[in-house]
Amino acid sequence: MAMAFKMATTGMRVTEECTSSFLEMKWKKVHRYIVFKIDENSRKVTVDKVGGAGENYQDLAASLPVDDCRYAVFDFDFVTVDNCRKSKIFFIYWSPEASRIRAKILYATSKAGLRRVLEGIHYELQATDPTEMGFDIIQDRAK
Repeated sequence: MAMAFKMATTGMRVTEECTSSFLEMKWKKVHRYIVFKIDENSRKVTVDKVGGAGENYQDLAASLPVDDCRYAVFDFDFVTVDNCRKSKIFFIYWSPEASRIRAKILYATSKAGLRRVLEGIHYELQATDPTEMGFDIIQDRAK
């Protein structure tokens, strides 16, 4: 059984798969994004989907459900005006209007615990519809 890290606020646990996938994305650049979900039965935060290195931000946005909450991390690579290659990691808290109230509360109260486990996040976005997490917002925040 995978080792899990307990989140003090809600009793949720973050599985080892979550942290190892995040570290692979951060250091080895094998993933472009990771989507996390809370399994209410086992009370664990688990990996829902992993986007390969060739995928992009639109693939991440398309993988988020329209009627349920999720967390996601996205590795945004860009070139500065000084022609320097940079990478910034974004944490996205997805809470669409159509999701259940219970899910919204559960995800909101568990967010800080997951953020503590995923060290190295540069920016955070919170979105209830796709317009609040458009690619233009990611680009503006990173620069």
